[in-house]
Amino acid sequence: MNDYYSVLGVSRSASEAEIKKAYRKLARELHPDVAGPDGEERFKEVAAAYDVLGNADRRAQYDRGVDPRSPGGGSGAGAGFGFEDIFETFFGAATGSSPRRGPASRTQRGGDTLVEVDVSLEDVVFGVHREVQVDLAEVCTTCDGTCCAPGTKPTTCTQCNGAGVVQRVARSLLGQVMTTSPCPRCGGYGSIIETPCTDCSGQGRTRERRTIEVDIPAGVETGTRIRMSGAGDAGPGGGPRGDLYLEMRERAHKVFERRGDDLHCTLELPMTAAALGTVASVETFDGPHEVDVRPGTHSGSTITLKGLGVGKLQRAGRGNLHVHLDIHTPTDLTDEQTELLRKLAELRGEEAPEARLAPIGGGVFSRLRDAFMGRG
Repeated sequence: MNDYYSVLGVSRSASEAEIKKAYRKLARELHPDVAGPDGEERFKEVAAAYDVLGNADRRAQYDRGVDPRSPGGGSGAGAGFGFEDIFETFFGAATGSSPRRGPASRTQRGGDTLVEVDVSLEDVVFGVHREVQVDLAEVCTTCDGTCCAPGTKPTTCTQCNGAGVVQRVARSLLGQVMTTSPCPRCGGYGSIIETPCTDCSGQGRTRERRTIEVDIPAGVETGTRIRMSGAGDAGPGGGPRGDLYLEMRERAHKVFERRGDDLHCTLELPMTAAALGTVASVETFDGPHEVDVRPGTHSGSTITLKGLGVGKLQRAGRGNLHVHLDIHTPTDLTDEQTELLRKLAELRGEEAPEARLAPIGGGVFSRLRDAFMGRG
């Protein structure tokens, strides 16, 4: 039994892509136009090997010890051989594709356009209606997308007679083969623009700045893209527009930090206010909001204001606002204030406080960790 793997120079574990690549390489090297008559027999061996290994069913038979090309071995010699692979190897035609019929059209769809849009945190919280300046390709108003100077029109290509393609005869093992390729003179269009429009250089479109209005929903974040179908570049030759993509870039806020749909901020309070309790006013995106600080509140504690966070993207409701308390201990005490604190310490029996370690799971470190992780 012939060793088809050795013929193609691949291992028995080679993938389908590796087998196809090896076959194409050898077929080009051994083609009679390249190797001459001496390579014809070797070319036939390579073609026979690929006929078996290039087909999953026949390869499976071969791996079981049955040569599908031998008499009674399943498929007959050359059965199912992919002639399209030969054409692809020699002439560059895509497997399974059909030759193009008729000239190509100058009218094509425009490309998609990506524009970055800066948004503030307030825009993200509530959503916003914006006007965005975009440079886009527009249909040329001088030629109306025809690509020709006013009063002129394309002329039929004399080389392909308007077909857009030319044919040539090539030699192969199959004899003389007719191949088709785009006309080199007209580029495959079948016509030539003798007098192109000077305003668009024969492209049928010009570059202009436009103002696009867009509703940016609440909850977007950096990297979020909004697609505006048919709002991108106009196509060459007056073709339809592509799509416009607006990619969000969220600016950092000087007070609030966003974590998902929630907002976080820090409220600084003096030690006395934390000890005695107070009602503090916090400026939110919804206006001033009162925060009730209970007596004895520790630094690192968190107060949650529900529904004052970021609007949820494509969902109802909003996140929460987490206010983290930072208690300040005074360092510039007057003599009178120092004396008052000493009296307070004496009353509380804290003149010589005994420091003690607290478990890692509790205390200020735990509260700070929970606040950072958004659990407060």
